[in-house]
Amino acid sequence: MSSVTNVLVLCTGNSARSILGEAIVNRLGGGRYRGFSAGSFPKGQVHPGALRLLERHGYPTEGLRSKSWDEFAGSDGPNIDVVVTVCDNAAGEVCPIWPGHPVKAHWGLPDPASVTGDDAAIDAAFEAAHDALTKRFAKLVDLPIIDREVPAMAVRQRLQAIHDDLVEDETTNLGNQA
Repeated sequence: MSSVTNVLVLCTGNSARSILGEAIVNRLGGGRYRGFSAGSFPKGQVHPGALRLLERHGYPTEGLRSKSWDEFAGSDGPNIDVVVTVCDNAAGEVCPIWPGHPVKAHWGLPDPASVTGDDAAIDAAFEAAHDALTKRFAKLVDLPIIDREVPAMAVRQRLQAIHDDLVEDETTNLGNQA
């Protein structure tokens, strides 16, 4: 394995959550992690709410685009070490399934692209998704994934625990605000 861990963030449309995930991994990865994103049924464009959020937070947006996971499935694509799906099963979305042997985790989040209303409501939904993804990917980049001495199943369990622990914390915090 190379010294860079390649993380592919997948969702259905590749216009919002997975795009945010790609940008977050590239920012937090410090050169040790490289983020990519794709969708099983890409929308063909990045959601304007995602672009507004990324620009507000100072992320580079050049080169971000909605793309098919086919770009990463072939032998000419980068070797993917970690696949994180971010579609929300509770919303009835169909999550893509990635073939092969990368470590996989599912971090389901509500789709901010499905929020309707004014820009403030849409921006709030994108902020919530960004905050949730940032917390999760910050923990991911602290894991020793590059070390092949750590069994893939142990890494997968830890990746899922990152999501599950944060969902529990987020749910508890929401309950305390009521």
